Amino acid sequence: MAALKHSKQRDAILAFLMTRKDHPTADVVYSGLREEYPNISLGTVYRNLTLLTDLGQIQRLRLSDGVDHFDADTSQHYHFLCTKCGCVIDLEMETIDRINQLAGAGFDGQIAGNVTYFYGLCPACKKENK
Repeated sequence: MAALKHSKQRDAILAFLMTRKDHPTADVVYSGLREEYPNISLGTVYRNLTLLTDLGQIQRLRLSDGVDHFDADTSQHYHFLCTKCGCVIDLEMETIDRINQLAGAGFDGQIAGNVTYFYGLCPACKKENK
């Protein structure tokens, strides 16, 4: 594989994601970078988000809202999606590594990992519903 050419825009996308805990979409990343990089295109943002995902530097979250969200935290952790407002929140909890063994117990293939999302009402929407 050829050496990856350095890109200020890719660095800016990664730096932007590292400041965020709200798991932004490509459109939000694009909007957030337009002031500093007025000539950046949405296509450039999408290509670099895909490249950063492929390189393992960020996570792509494919949620039920049909829009990809991105997370600079690549550690094993779980996400919560609010079914009312759509916010995505990192859950502070131990990983459930044993789930791979449980799933593999009755499966003849080989399980390499899992993606687990939790759904419901975020604290703000829960409070609003009362």
